[in-house]
Amino acid sequence: MKILMVSSEAVPWAKTGGLADMVSALSISLANLGHDVRIVIPRYYNIDRSKLTLIPGAMGTPMGGGIQEWSAVYTTEMPGMSKNPVKVYFIDHEIFFGRDGVYGNAVETDFIDNSRRFMFFSRAVFQLCRKIKWYPDVLHSHDWPAAVAPVYLKFAERAASASGEFKKTVSVLTIHNLGYQGIYHKDNFDYAGLGWDVFYNGGFEDWSMLNMLKAGLYSADKLNTVSPNYARETMTQAHGFRLDGVLRYRNADYCGILNGIDTDVWNPSKDKYIPQTYSVKDMAGKAIAKKVLQKEFGLHDDPNVPVIGMVTRLTDQKGVGELFGPTYGSAWSICRDMDLQMILLGSGEYWCENEITGLASRLSNFGAKIGYSEKISHLIEAGSDFFLMPSLYEPCGLNQMYSLVYGTLPIVRGTGGLVDTVKNYDEKTGAGTGFMFEQLNPSSIYNTVGWAVWAYYNRPKDIAQMQERGMTSDFSWESSALKYVELYEATFKTQGMKIPAGGKPDAPEIVTEKPKKEAPKEEILNKELPKKEPLKKEAPKKETPKKEAAKKKEPIKEAQKVKSDKPKKTAAAQPKKSAPAKPKKAAAPKPKKPAAKKTKKK
Repeated sequence: MKILMVSSEAVPWAKTGGLADMVSALSISLANLGHDVRIVIPRYYNIDRSKLTLIPGAMGTPMGGGIQEWSAVYTTEMPGMSKNPVKVYFIDHEIFFGRDGVYGNAVETDFIDNSRRFMFFSRAVFQLCRKIKWYPDVLHSHDWPAAVAPVYLKFAERAASASGEFKKTVSVLTIHNLGYQGIYHKDNFDYAGLGWDVFYNGGFEDWSMLNMLKAGLYSADKLNTVSPNYARETMTQAHGFRLDGVLRYRNADYCGILNGIDTDVWNPSKDKYIPQTYSVKDMAGKAIAKKVLQKEFGLHDDPNVPVIGMVTRLTDQKGVGELFGPTYGSAWSICRDMDLQMILLGSGEYWCENEITGLASRLSNFGAKIGYSEKISHLIEAGSDFFLMPSLYEPCGLNQMYSLVYGTLPIVRGTGGLVDTVKNYDEKTGAGTGFMFEQLNPSSIYNTVGWAVWAYYNRPKDIAQMQERGMTSDFSWESSALKYVELYEATFKTQGMKIPAGGKPDAPEIVTEKPKKEAPKEEILNKELPKKEPLKKEAPKKETPKKEAAKKKEPIKEAQKVKSDKPKKTAAAQPKKSAPAKPKKAAAPKPKKPAAKKTKKK
């Protein structure tokens, strides 16, 4: 089937978080399954035009108030793909996207015109399809910047007055983080050009404000988020960010599909960033990585001391207040009371950066680097014994999956995708892949870290078995991509549409449209003649064997048969259309409660 990914980010061109990784990785995996997948993102200032191909001709996009926005369109292919490559399109609007930053910058963290920027982008997506004469079967939007695209599909492009190119297109909206919704003043709605009836009926209204994500949740045909447990959490008041009622209302159309990881990049057996590769059968490279890591952060070289690593954004969502808060955070007590080493790489809130810098200067077993480095993040995953993630909420989380495949045991709070990926340690059986706590507070973090350190010193066999389980886990995108295909098929079923076949309908899509306009009049007349032939009553008269069987039936049924003679010609055409396969429903994951936290320490 033809799938269009509508996103504000995609690696390697624009990235502020995990959204960019997910969009590109999912697109590649779906293309490898044989689908025709394309991505459209804005052409931001940092994306070099010289490395892209310009599609000739300006593209006009009608917006509210009679405004016609003109933009250019560039294209390229996803790098590293030789077979069925993913095509990527860039909407180039200099006023909206010719600036530093994706959503904001250091001076203006949230651009004041973000609502107009991304409403234009969502509308321009449909103009792009008309320009390249390619119409998707599935419009897959991601997060609030692309959430208005399903609204345009429902209220404009699939409306009775529309031209009809998108009549058979269905929409899916993926929530990557419900905490970010795109809320702006409602005066910006006129620019959308949808009419104020859609403001209310389409779900934009949010306490006299305009909520772009909420509108997408109302209008998309299907909704999903990035882990099954986070889907359940977002339907509760505690984690719903005021949209839990909307998600409960759309419960039948809402599910969670766990993100995967790029196993070509995050793989200890072929990682180019670590000093020596290793595998579950030969762990020598992990010990070497630990030694290099200790040296990199200026810590004492000791292979027998457990190292706890962190790669994180320093924001409240990541639990940094409970860990590094002045006078009450547990990091100081952990490093003071326990025989371990702690390492951190990250950046974020200014107060937290200062506190971490102060801890590193006062504690001999705590090392930190403010900022981000791809190489060091790989080294931390490989060289650490444990990875700490005390998140307030975590829609999916990637680092815990990176840690597991690198043989680094996660210490996590039981929330979101962390529950779906980490199995809590059981002291009696030795089962599990990590250590989990329920309540987010300094005491819980302290006790759970102490529990992990205790197991490291007193249960080394359990630790080794947990590492083996984690390293043999399957977090590849292939399994997740298959679940998305099932979601697409279920969307067609609920909309009463035929499920399109997979494959690559690229060139034929354009070729079949041109002859319709350029066909000579003689051919048109010849095509009309067969439509008039059914006026001959000879065909039904020839079917005498069937009429003999019909004589035994009641006169009413005989009359019904006469009425059904005409549909037999449409029925004769039906064998050309393959019967839609029933989509396989993904088995609903059983909610798994995290085990009760342990409070043992060394």
